[in-house]
Parts: sequence; structure tokens; C-alpha cells
Amino acid sequence: MTVVVTAIFKPAPGRKDELVEAMRPGIAAVHEEPGCELYAIHDAEDGTITMLEKWSSQADLDAHAKGPAVALLNKDIDGLLAEPVLVTTMSPIPAGTDLQGAL
Repeated sequence: MTVVVTAIFKPAPGRKDELVEAMRPGIAAVHEEPGCELYAIHDAEDGTITMLEKWSSQADLDAHAKGPAVALLNKDIDGLLAEPVLVTTMSPIPAGTDLQGAL
């Protein structure tokens, strides 16, 4: 079963653009990881950067969390956050159509 994750990054004051640029190499590295179906950042209206992730399995997500791409991302964003990243892991509850009812 797939696993969906949100990760909310609160930039330090005046550092949002720098944070986004610093995230790019790590995101590209994650896209190469087994099981990564979606790993995309979004500019949220509250000033945060929100990552939406979709993984083929919990095992793939677990490997990702311990892997070199996350280490790179964490290194690159060091000093650019106002607070720790808020990560939420979810299991889809399909509803409606197959195409639109689950991420």
C-alpha cells in the first residue's frame, strides 16, 4: 500500500527563496530513489514550503529516511529554518474514482 507524507518547512525570516533553492539538489536526488512516486514542494499561503510525498511502500519510505538524499537535503537547508520540519505520514483512504479519489 502506498504511503503519503507531508513535510512542512517554515523558513527563517527572509530566507524562503534561499530555502527553496537549497532544497533543489536534494529533491533531484530523492526522485532517483526506489519507490518515490511523488516528491514535490509547494509555496503555501501561510509562508511555509510544503512537501507532498508519495511512496510505493513503507519500506521505501523507511529507506528514504535513512538515505543519502535526505542527508544531503538536511545539510543543504541547515540554518534556513525557523523551526523543525513538521512531518506527517498518512495512509490513503480511497473514495470516489480511482484516478481522483487517492493521491
